[in-house]
Amino acid sequence: MTAPTLAGGMQRVAVLTDNETATGYRLAGAEVIEVTADSALRELEALINGNRYGLIAVDTGLIPDPATATARVMRGRDLPILLPIPSLADAFSADTVDAKAYMGKLVRETIGFDIKL
Repeated sequence: MTAPTLAGGMQRVAVLTDNETATGYRLAGAEVIEVTADSALRELEALINGNRYGLIAVDTGLIPDPATATARVMRGRDLPILLPIPSLADAFSADTVDAKAYMGKLVRETIGFDIKL
């Protein structure tokens, strides 16, 4: 099976999220697939089977552990890579005292250093 690519050999990337969070990802230039909690797993499996994406970022508010939830569909596949991303609700929950610090921590853990705006 060949990797899904765009012209020029780049892998396609998508973000699977709810409609409340989708606008932010679109403003960042991401390809977004909007789903509800009821349709998230079904849509993720369809995206995997469609073989169009090299990476799918999955909102953990919709599917807390996408790798486990799709283990059967992903069996024998290298792509797409499933990247769990925190939901907007996690960033601004009562347990999160400082949303800016929370987001900074996520960036540090993901890329290994701080980005200050």
